[in-house]
Amino acid sequence: MSNTYGEWLKAQREAAGVTQQELATAAVMTRSHISHIEAGRRLPSKVDAQRLDKALNTGNVLSSFLPDSDGAVAEHFESAHALEQQAVELREFALSFVPGILQTERYARAVLSPSYPPVRGKECDRLVVTRLERAKILEDPVSPVVWALLDEAVLGRPIGGPDVMAEQIMHIVRLAESGRIRVHVLPRSLGFHPLLESMLTLMWFDDQPPVAYSEGVRMGKVHDSPAMVQELQGRYDLALSDALPLKESLALLRATAKDYGHHD
Repeated sequence: MSNTYGEWLKAQREAAGVTQQELATAAVMTRSHISHIEAGRRLPSKVDAQRLDKALNTGNVLSSFLPDSDGAVAEHFESAHALEQQAVELREFALSFVPGILQTERYARAVLSPSYPPVRGKECDRLVVTRLERAKILEDPVSPVVWALLDEAVLGRPIGGPDVMAEQIMHIVRLAESGRIRVHVLPRSLGFHPLLESMLTLMWFDDQPPVAYSEGVRMGKVHDSPAMVQELQGRYDLALSDALPLKESLALLRATAKDYGHHD
């Protein structure tokens, strides 16, 4: 992603004589998110851009020149998208398909193309670009810390066909082998587990309480109630305790990719 936007933000902040933390406080954001935006690693949501404009007295410049791809997310995901970009730790649970930030371009296209109502080619392209932009948070070698818990059903559903699946699975393997993410598979033989109802993302931040995000068909909800977040964290921990260890999970991923036709 071009860093022109981040460089301009930094220039305006320094001209105003405020620190990243002071700007973060005024814009109701985290300091780490300001740092990532200025470095060109992330983009603010539309609401955050409006807050930055107000805090820096820059009219609507930061809102108006926000790259178009930021708007190409489902309405029910907008709040979670903004939080995802600020999180210092993410724990993903995938029930049916690979989490968005781990998807390859071809896998993302296969997920997004057969929608209803149908989307035109250019609109699908825009959705794919947005999903890939989300994945750029992994370009930072340290933050956010990412754990991925995958139901084995995710591996068995050939989204996009064998070649796309093999590529997608090996992408996850490479991320795990490099130490950038940690991945565990919940075996199909487990039967019922406490996360079987929907996908789930747990998020932690530098300077605000943790939240959780759950999603179903055309609906999603950010949970910020401490009691609910604690319950969902407990469910995740319980499911994780039944998952395959990292080494065995990677072995299963490699074997599945091989079954789909991948050859080292």
